[in-house]
Amino acid sequence: MSKQAINPSRRKYLITSGKLLGFVLLLGEIDIAWGAKILGVRVWPSEDYTRITLESDKPLPITQQILTNPDRLVVDVQGLELNPTLKDLVAKVKPNDPYVSQIRVGQFQPGIVRLVFDLKEPIKPQLFTLDPIGEYNYRMVFDLYPSTPPDPLMELVKSSSRKETALAKSNEEVDLIAQFAAKKDLPKTPAAPPVAQAIPDIKEAPAPAKYKRLITIAIDPGHGGEDPGAIGTMGSKEKNVVLSIAKRLRDKIEGESYMRPFLTRDGDYFVPLNVRVQKARKVEADLFVSIHADAFIQPHAKGASVFALSQLGASSSMARWMANKENASDLIGGINIKTKDQQVANLLLDMSTTAQIKDSLQVGNSILKQIGGFAPLHKGKVEQASFAVLKAPDIPSILVETAFISNPQEEARLNDDGYQDRIAEAILKGIKEYFSKNPPVARRVNS
Repeated sequence: MSKQAINPSRRKYLITSGKLLGFVLLLGEIDIAWGAKILGVRVWPSEDYTRITLESDKPLPITQQILTNPDRLVVDVQGLELNPTLKDLVAKVKPNDPYVSQIRVGQFQPGIVRLVFDLKEPIKPQLFTLDPIGEYNYRMVFDLYPSTPPDPLMELVKSSSRKETALAKSNEEVDLIAQFAAKKDLPKTPAAPPVAQAIPDIKEAPAPAKYKRLITIAIDPGHGGEDPGAIGTMGSKEKNVVLSIAKRLRDKIEGESYMRPFLTRDGDYFVPLNVRVQKARKVEADLFVSIHADAFIQPHAKGASVFALSQLGASSSMARWMANKENASDLIGGINIKTKDQQVANLLLDMSTTAQIKDSLQVGNSILKQIGGFAPLHKGKVEQASFAVLKAPDIPSILVETAFISNPQEEARLNDDGYQDRIAEAILKGIKEYFSKNPPVARRVNS
């Protein structure tokens, strides 16, 4: 029997009468034409927030309510019947999830599935839907943010307090020696050894510098979570490769007595482009380094690249193509358009200054030179394009394409521990060279 052959009044009676047998028979006759099919369920936990995604072949209306004592989020999804894929959502919650202790799924009413999120603490949920894009169909997204979000700057200060104290003590010793030399009318060269001791390997830098405070490096592993980035022929995902390189760079920076690292993401979860910039600004970063391993339409494209922001136009068609591709990350990863701070986004665009770009080109050239010492380069100079993630107005910002994951040879290299380590080391050496010539100024203390 076709759907058209069913009398509308009869269908309404069967559905609302509560006669389960008649309802099931009807569903069988119309093949659930009015319902939707769940294609996949995913859970992405992180300290920032936990994201739950339901992917379906049709858009689905949802309603929500927050309950307390105990804390839980109740979501009703209409036009849906419980199936094994939905039940899998229960097993996807891990014990280390910061905000969700468990998820309960059940058929609340015919055509309505109820999801109950048992919470570990109060949250501020954002529920929204996404239209199909790329390989994704319709998505329902539940972003569960903590009511009291963590302060990244405070966490960074706590983790680096011992290093900050050691640097301050070293600077005091240098100042005392300099004062003593001035009083005795002696040469000030004795101050050099303590500086070299306080700053390891400074002898490698072209011009020694004395650092009054720790230098904060924001490391930004591209993509994550719903956004895998580029995918190589062997199935390697850009998001995983660049996170591994970023963590190697973090560990190397942590080993420097005058630097401290900050990761915009430290796990497999999605961070919107503007939030990556905001995070770097919140921790008062001195440099923003976004790490990628992109793909190109031609599999023979190869070589590492470094990009800085351009306010005018892209320096090449490749740079323009790359920027457009990276800027589409928000659409793939999924952002709540209704809550995106467009004013902030416009402010970042308008305030991107010539000075920021000039500094970015300097540090970019230092890093590119270091990478070129052992790896092929796609271009011998820093390229420029309008990358959204590089638009912090007051932070030198670069994007490093470590290699083309779409090239089979370079994909293999990107999965090699040795190559990842050399890339991280090259980025670090470029950073050190730049700051030896451009030491950061002291922070202003608000009165």
